[in-house]
Amino acid sequence: MFSRRFVLLAGVLVTLNLVLWFAAPGLALRKALVHELFGPRLIRGEAIYKTAVCGGTDCRFDRGVITDVTPTQLTLREADGRIQPIPIADSTTVNKFGRYVSISRLARRWHVFVIWPTTGPAQSVDVEKIPRRR
Repeated sequence: MFSRRFVLLAGVLVTLNLVLWFAAPGLALRKALVHELFGPRLIRGEAIYKTAVCGGTDCRFDRGVITDVTPTQLTLREADGRIQPIPIADSTTVNKFGRYVSISRLARRWHVFVIWPTTGPAQSVDVEKIPRRR
């Protein structure tokens, strides 16, 4: 009914499928490594996207504490002490704990994560922590 070659080929394919199915999680990046690279200890990063995230240009990521905010600029103090001025515009989205708010709601001492292209204003500002009032 089935030839010997067919049975052997089917057995090899099923074995290969099972090996790859069980080995895939072990070959992937561990969550700890991803969390270490892109987690809360990330100070700044730079990447080149070919998608619409930053319009196919050089894109920067900065995390820090707001030291000054104006209608056109956001100034951050990063964890390594660097002061980073970031241009903002009306098109910049501000996400405060899952809700979108206006740029005018940003305040000093807030911990934020900013995504911005090197050639224009910030695209998004994510508020990570708001310190308690004294």
